[in-house]
Amino acid sequence: MNEKDNSKKKNQTSNSTAAPKRKYYRKKAAPKAAADTSLLPAVQENEKPVRSRQPREVRRTPVRIIPLGGLLEIGKNMTVFECSNDMFILDCGLAFPDADMPGVDIVIPDFTYVERNRDRLRGIVLTHGHEDHIGGLAYLLKKVNVPIYGTKLTLGLVEGKLREHGLSGKVQLNVIEPKKTVKMGCMAVEFIKVNHSIPDAVGMAIHTPAGIIVHTGDFKVDYAPIDGKIIDLARFGELGSRGVLALMADSTNAERPGYTHSERTVGESFDKLFKKAEGKRIIIATFSSNIHRVQQIINCAERYGRKIAVFGRSMVNVINTAIELGYLDVPKGIIIDIENMNRYESERIVLITTGSQGEPMSALTRMAMNDHKKVNITPMDFIIISATPIPGNEKYVTRVVNELMKSGAEVIYEAMYEVHVSGHACQEELKLMLALTKPKFFIPVHGEYKHLKKHADLGVEMGIPKENVIIASNGNVIETDGNKMNIISQVPSGRVLVDGLGVGDVGSIVLRDRKHLAQDGLIIIVIGIERSTNTIVAGPDIISRGFVYVRESEELIVEAKNILSSTLFNCSNAELKEWNTLKGKMRDALSDYIYQKTKRSPMILPIIMET
Repeated sequence: MNEKDNSKKKNQTSNSTAAPKRKYYRKKAAPKAAADTSLLPAVQENEKPVRSRQPREVRRTPVRIIPLGGLLEIGKNMTVFECSNDMFILDCGLAFPDADMPGVDIVIPDFTYVERNRDRLRGIVLTHGHEDHIGGLAYLLKKVNVPIYGTKLTLGLVEGKLREHGLSGKVQLNVIEPKKTVKMGCMAVEFIKVNHSIPDAVGMAIHTPAGIIVHTGDFKVDYAPIDGKIIDLARFGELGSRGVLALMADSTNAERPGYTHSERTVGESFDKLFKKAEGKRIIIATFSSNIHRVQQIINCAERYGRKIAVFGRSMVNVINTAIELGYLDVPKGIIIDIENMNRYESERIVLITTGSQGEPMSALTRMAMNDHKKVNITPMDFIIISATPIPGNEKYVTRVVNELMKSGAEVIYEAMYEVHVSGHACQEELKLMLALTKPKFFIPVHGEYKHLKKHADLGVEMGIPKENVIIASNGNVIETDGNKMNIISQVPSGRVLVDGLGVGDVGSIVLRDRKHLAQDGLIIIVIGIERSTNTIVAGPDIISRGFVYVRESEELIVEAKNILSSTLFNCSNAELKEWNTLKGKMRDALSDYIYQKTKRSPMILPIIMET
């Protein structure tokens, strides 16, 4: 058989019985080839480089997050979000002054950066109605007028503030319900229901070209809230499934393990205490904004046949607003006017008042100091302080408790009974939020450095890479394009002090002088000089305030006058003409003598009168 015949026979065989075998070998070879290829290096010797199969980073429009308050501090919460030529503000709160700010009423954020970029500002969104989130709003709206977006109760409280500042009817207020979205230029803000110590609190999902940024606002997880509206955990989970670029979460209780108790536990405590207080007048001090707590007090008062009187301007304003908007269910006739309080027996009265933080001018403090026009504390009073002292206020609260007890009243405070629960999430709830949202980046907010650091550590424990966790400061510009997030620059930030009607006119120098006056007092030197002859015709006289009691320190004052007279006598005519030089010489001479005799350094103010 020749080669041609062999070839023919081979072809015939392949068309019949051998065909299935060929298919079988093809099937085996295909996966083998794929497996071998996957094991080859990306670039082999004598071969062209093979491109990496990793997905290329998609560059998106950068988004900037600029906190102007609320970081490394408690209160004054305010954050700016920017994208392209659009920006909006989330919250605009205030803080209360520290002990080193004598005479200051409140502290608000520095609005310089916002004022410079007012043309790009599309609006202000609000998470809830607490002072540390809305208290600075009226001061900002006097400088820039933009639409405000918030829930019904939040805007109801804002409206009251605008009336106080003469802005009522001049600002556009837009009520937004949870699950609704507001357009802010190239960004959109979605409102998400959360639980807090005030109704109508929301978190925000900020939809940007770079990705979704979730801001929780102040929150906790309450599975049995008073109003029946639980936090929308499902929506946070949905956003996490879609992919959250960054989470900005409340850090206030980041140091506390476990869970925050439900507000209902306070109601149970109130019920027991109302029973215990039978035959006595009940006085309850709490935060004016804690409407759920007020509702539980009303429920207990109705159950035990008591009438309610309300004290404190902020308490009256908030309760009236809540009743008007339907957030308080008040039986008819249970709230009475304070003027009619004496018509009822004291054991049938419940007083709801401000002053849970021991504020000097609050109603409870004035009651404790026997300085209240309507209420005198007696042994027949049962007083409940339903709040935890804000850090720094402990000594004020302790003083009030001591004075109330000296009057014979029985005082119940948070350390003794469960008469207060926090409105902020503890560690397990913070972990839950991290687990639901699964953020790529994490920025702890709302708290001092220790709170932010503890929250940052929780984020790392939950699997977020350490390099993706940012502890920022007020004024930092945090930029992200969806791939990276970094602090790139700084904008003006800080605190603006409000004293009476003055906004920002009290600065570091004024505060320094106030501290000086408070610590060592003031000495005023007065002399009279006849300008034409350049001779001293009156003085030197000394006036002292807050330094020594002049009548008991005559020898010191007489010697001080002699030293000043000697200093003036030794001055040349040229020095008598230069009043600034003359004031300096008198100040130096008296300061040295006073310090030598008393080891004090009072403020010395020379005054020269021309005759």
